[in-house]
Amino acid sequence: MAEEAEGMDRFDMDGDFEGGRFGRDGEFYYRSRRERAPQTRDDAIYGVFAEGDSDYDSEDDEGSRRRGRRKRRRDGGGEPDLTKPVQFVSTGKFMPNKEPEPEPDQRPGLGRSAAAAKEEEAEEEQDDEGDTEMLPMMFGRIREGALARREEKEKEREKAARRRQAAGVGAGEPAAALGSLEANTKVAKMMAMMGYKKGMGLGKNEQGITAPVQTSLRPKNAGLGSVEGFKEPKPMMAKENLPAPPPPPTSGKKEKRWSKKASTKKAPVLTKNELLAMRAEQEQDEQPALVQKVIDMRGPQARVLTDLKGLNEEQEMEANDVPMPELQYNVRLLVDEAKADVLRLDGQLRREQEKVASLVREKEKVAKQEALQKRQLQVMERIAETLEQVRVDDTTGMLTLDGLLQTFHGLKVQFEEEFKMCSIAWIACRYAHPLLIRIFQGWQPLQDPKFGLDVMKKWKDLLQGDQPFDFSDGSASMTPYVQLVSEVILPAVRISGTNSWEAREPEPMLNFLELWDSKKLLPPVLLQSILEHVIMPKLSVAVDSWDPRRESVPIHVWVHPWLPMLRERIETLCHSIRYKLSTVLHVWQAHDASAYAVLSPWKDVFDSASWEDLIVRYIIPKLRLALQEFQINPANQKLDQFNWVMLWASAIPIHLMVHMLEIDFFSKWQQVLYHWLCSPNPDFNEIMNWYKGWKGLFPPELLANERIRMLLTAGLDMMNQAAEGLEVVQPGARENVGYLRATEKRQFDAAQQAYHAMPGAAMADLSFKESIQAYAMEQGLLFMPRVGKFYNGMPVYEFGTVSICIDSVKRLLYAQLQEGIERWSAVTLTQLVEMNRMGRSR
Repeated sequence: MAEEAEGMDRFDMDGDFEGGRFGRDGEFYYRSRRERAPQTRDDAIYGVFAEGDSDYDSEDDEGSRRRGRRKRRRDGGGEPDLTKPVQFVSTGKFMPNKEPEPEPDQRPGLGRSAAAAKEEEAEEEQDDEGDTEMLPMMFGRIREGALARREEKEKEREKAARRRQAAGVGAGEPAAALGSLEANTKVAKMMAMMGYKKGMGLGKNEQGITAPVQTSLRPKNAGLGSVEGFKEPKPMMAKENLPAPPPPPTSGKKEKRWSKKASTKKAPVLTKNELLAMRAEQEQDEQPALVQKVIDMRGPQARVLTDLKGLNEEQEMEANDVPMPELQYNVRLLVDEAKADVLRLDGQLRREQEKVASLVREKEKVAKQEALQKRQLQVMERIAETLEQVRVDDTTGMLTLDGLLQTFHGLKVQFEEEFKMCSIAWIACRYAHPLLIRIFQGWQPLQDPKFGLDVMKKWKDLLQGDQPFDFSDGSASMTPYVQLVSEVILPAVRISGTNSWEAREPEPMLNFLELWDSKKLLPPVLLQSILEHVIMPKLSVAVDSWDPRRESVPIHVWVHPWLPMLRERIETLCHSIRYKLSTVLHVWQAHDASAYAVLSPWKDVFDSASWEDLIVRYIIPKLRLALQEFQINPANQKLDQFNWVMLWASAIPIHLMVHMLEIDFFSKWQQVLYHWLCSPNPDFNEIMNWYKGWKGLFPPELLANERIRMLLTAGLDMMNQAAEGLEVVQPGARENVGYLRATEKRQFDAAQQAYHAMPGAAMADLSFKESIQAYAMEQGLLFMPRVGKFYNGMPVYEFGTVSICIDSVKRLLYAQLQEGIERWSAVTLTQLVEMNRMGRSR
């Protein structure tokens, strides 16, 4: 070690002297000591990183190494031990009842006292003396240089002491504490320029501390975290009236921290189960939140926290100087790690338990599936054995229909689900088809419709109801039973219907279809097929060959029975029937009652427009001629023409019948009654019986009509006037409209007033069309629709001799200006009456 130190000194001395060398005796002889540049402010701040020439850097490095060696020699150590923890610089030795003694510091002005500075200067002088003593006495120049440098250093120390004294002590003021705000003149001047006053608090309102910078000397070997026997100075508040903090509670006797009986607060010891129970309660009470890490650097070591609970208590415990904080900190770490391990192992145990439970459930599920598949396999093997036996019986010719039905019925009862899923019904249908063909061979369905009902009912019960599981055909109607009926029953029905059935004799085919349909053995799709391909062709041919003038049987006798089944299809037949009827009705006379027998059954079969067109075109003109030829003679009355008309009362639409009777019958009937009442000495009893007789000739549907009742009441009013001796006014006069419409007189009067007051507006109680019809009756003009006649989509009516159409939306009337020419113009009611008057005059 000495040789190594000597080598290091020898190496270090190469930069301290100029012109030096080592002699044979091992001594170092030099000519002069290397002069070093004084340390500047940049050197103190930047150290080896300061800018400068290489000579200066090397000299500074050599000086720093020399000072470091002196320091190590004083401390009695060599190279620093890097394995030891970082320690704070000692600030001096102290006793609990004395002020601390400061130790020397290398840099003056940073908490270093004057004694420390003097001690350092003495050490440097000893070093210099030692250096000079080591030199041989023959080198007097070296000794003189050393003495000169020592004097120079003493002068610099005196100058520094005077500067510190001038800066710290003012005129008439005590010396400022070292390191305080007053000791630093530059900071004091800067604070004064910003408005700071000595003795006052900091801040705008002087509410801060009065001593902005206050230093204190800590005990020797006491770190920043140690508070043993030392109290930090408290900052002075500027305001005296601020509430002082509450004094800490004092105990009667001093606490013995290191005693075995020390009253320390012990943390409760938790078992594993208690820790897990506490964790479970916390998880139930607390909502899951985002975990954020917090680094607590307030203590001697940094801590990473995920929960801020108890943070202040732990810090307070550390601040109270708990015995052995490092040990307790390490113990807490171990406890926390143990808790984390317990929770981690508990979570892992729970996951394993859940995995075990899941595997158990999965095992049970697989076991159930295995049992189900095993059962299905057994069922399939059983079904396959049965089907194989059926195939063998069919091949050998031993298969019978009853045995086949019983075999498949047993399969369906025993294995219903598999019977549907595997479409066993189709297999049964394939084996049953040839057996059923042999049974129904030579069958005549129209002659013996009950044959095979029981057999087909059994097979329907077996095969029906498989549609949800039948994937062989996209159509839900194509079931095994439908397939079987279409191949066994339908061919026989088609052959019989085409070859032997006559349309004019519908009973055999109707009986068969109604019987099989009532038993629900004939599927709807097959019924429609029979109607479409068997019934309709036969009926169409029969209607085309029907001649109403030669055949005695009316057509409705053999067509109407098919109406419930044919429904919309009957319309194609009705078109041909109307054409046939129109060819004979144009030569028909009112006295021929056979037309009514042929035509009246079709009133509810034909649509209303077609029926009304047929009546207006061929029936009403002949009946009006009959009424016009009819003579009313109370003395010798013949009712033939009147009875011809009354026969059609139920077939002709009521409004057409009423209009015809009003014009062609009641006009003459009221005239005859008027003349009879005006004759000398009329017999009122006879007139009353005559009136009752005529009223009894009207059917109930006509007597229920209001217009017919009003016309009969008009005749009764004339009889009452005559019986009372009043003058009987001739019916039909304009001033006696009230007699013709007694029950509607007030409505007509209101309508007339509303119409004349507001032309084109609706009447109060009648619609626009009804008001025009009432006005026509008031004027004694005919008002009736012209069937099949339209103008701009609106129906055309006869208003007397003028054709009109009514626009109920715009409330306008349009009249045809000239018959036969499509010239229409908007007119008023007054213009219509004038056009009728001019037409009559021509």
